[in-house]
Amino acid sequence: MIKIEINGLEFFVKSNISVLEACKYVGITIPRFCYHETLSVAGNCRMCLVEISNSPKPVASCALPVLNNMKIFVDTPLVKKARENVLETLLLNHPLDCPICDQGGECDLQDQTKLFGGDYSRFFFNKRGVEDKYCGPLIKTIMTRCIHCTRCVRFGTEIAGVEYLGTLNRGGSTEIGGYLSNSFNSEISGNVIDLCPVGALTSKPYTFKARPWELRTNESIDLTDNLGSNLYINFKESEIVRITPKINFELNDNLISDKARFSYDSQKTERLQRLFQKESNTNKFVVEDWSSFLNKIQSSLEKNKKITVLVNDELDIEALNFAKLLSFKYNVNIKNINTKGFKSNFFISWLTNKISDLKKDSKICFILSSNLRIESALLNAKLRLKFVNEDFKVYGLTQIFNANFGIQFINLNIQKLILFVEGKNSLLSKQLIAFPNPILCFGDNLNKYGINKETLLVHIKKIAPTSVVIDNVSSCNSQGLSFLNIENVSKNDFLTSDLLFCINLDDNYIMANNLKQSKGNIIWANTHGSTLALKANVILPILSEFEEEKIFMNLEERPQKSLKTFTGVHNSRSIQNLFKVLINSTKKNNFSFFNFNSELILVPSLFKKIKTFFPLFKIIINEQKNLFNFTLIKPLFNDFYRSNKITKHSLIMAKCSQEMRKTINNFI
Repeated sequence: MIKIEINGLEFFVKSNISVLEACKYVGITIPRFCYHETLSVAGNCRMCLVEISNSPKPVASCALPVLNNMKIFVDTPLVKKARENVLETLLLNHPLDCPICDQGGECDLQDQTKLFGGDYSRFFFNKRGVEDKYCGPLIKTIMTRCIHCTRCVRFGTEIAGVEYLGTLNRGGSTEIGGYLSNSFNSEISGNVIDLCPVGALTSKPYTFKARPWELRTNESIDLTDNLGSNLYINFKESEIVRITPKINFELNDNLISDKARFSYDSQKTERLQRLFQKESNTNKFVVEDWSSFLNKIQSSLEKNKKITVLVNDELDIEALNFAKLLSFKYNVNIKNINTKGFKSNFFISWLTNKISDLKKDSKICFILSSNLRIESALLNAKLRLKFVNEDFKVYGLTQIFNANFGIQFINLNIQKLILFVEGKNSLLSKQLIAFPNPILCFGDNLNKYGINKETLLVHIKKIAPTSVVIDNVSSCNSQGLSFLNIENVSKNDFLTSDLLFCINLDDNYIMANNLKQSKGNIIWANTHGSTLALKANVILPILSEFEEEKIFMNLEERPQKSLKTFTGVHNSRSIQNLFKVLINSTKKNNFSFFNFNSELILVPSLFKKIKTFFPLFKIIINEQKNLFNFTLIKPLFNDFYRSNKITKHSLIMAKCSQEMRKTINNFI
């Protein structure tokens, strides 16, 4: 720490930061255009000028490191006049089209002009015009508004890894563009919309949709991949108009993928709005109400018919929890249609599956059968930044993809891959053992090759116990299925089930072939209609992720909550509420679910740095014997106490009586 003086006040700050960062840390905001926290320093906008003692002229604070006993002045008449002159220069060729600009209301140039700009212009020549560039179907360009801050250029070069944009010409003819007429081919290209301080780069789907003061904002998470990036959902009335990133330095920093940014338009097309029942005589669908459907389902449950509930990796953890509780009451089996995450012991990855571990002193990375640019775009960007800024080697094993940084691809078959993790490969195994904290990324295709991820993990932990293992599955709640130990579906389940309850499944070739083998009735519960839904006996409309509060587990098993933004469409209902109704309908097995929020098990290690605790497991009470039913939570307690010996995480039973604590201690 060194001592500096800002406007006559003394502060102690770090020694390796710039003057702009030092002022930001003490609560003084310095205006800027070209500076950004995630990009390199350019120092070309000259808006962040400050006055330093014994300096003949103002200096750019973003490029000047702090020195001991430095005296800084940020609001002197010289600094204010310098900022006014900079803004006057930027506005010489800037068009006066704020009323029709999509950036209006949240434009940095508007804000700084109001604070530091003059009330008139001395410019009397014609304004210069610049031809718009084509950046693809997602980014709209009006390059006459560009102020040449080069944020988009540095983002494409440093983070996205796409050498597309650059500065063309010189002097007064300088403009931002590309030498070749091509689109911005990157999976995170939409982030330049947030980086641009003016309206030169805006969102094409958002064009002329709304103004910032007309929008309402809600927080949510990204469900298009397994990272769970934090988002802001901006909606007007009952329509989502755009999605922007929320800063979370433990996960996505201030970036999101293009899938997360532009996939919201699927919420308003081909939505299921009513409950349909297929008539046995005419084989046509007729509209039915929920009460009659629930009565039929309840009769099937009480007749002890075999019901198989098919789920995938995208169903939230609370709905899975209630479905599993329903299986304890009736002849119901919960099966997973596609398992991708770890299954044996999900607590293993608590020690290794952390995005923050990528910042460790790791010198080597192995990507096992994964296309990072498609499966996890932000994880690929983090590895690329580490490759560019550090001495970092990356090997791609068993699969080749179009990488945007230097990856050495090695084609290994299954036998050689197993030898590698066993430490018997003369080249790769030596590097895995020699380097500290090696990073290993497991991909989706390992399951397609018939390789057991748990077996690989056991061998890796033996030869490299400090390795950072990331199970890069592409679905948003694969770890939640492992958390509840949902088993895989088999062909026998399709043949012997009296009723198949398909929840939020994809309409694909594999699913269609499996349903052909079924001899029982089919209930298709989904948010959107599809061709496969027409083959079911009952079609249920359910709520989407924007219409219900849900909890999902990302790849590092961090539970995150998506908040409710809209009400459901017409007769669509929640799957959680459907399971609750079926559970509470009768008292067949003496199960009673009372006060769902009164008896909770809260695990602080699950909710690290999250202020709000979410209930993951509801304790089941047997009213007659007043004892716990440990069918569900027995493995949970055992794994918690096993992990406590390593991670020192404590188990807290909130709002539990003393007798309940004694019962748990005696049981364990």
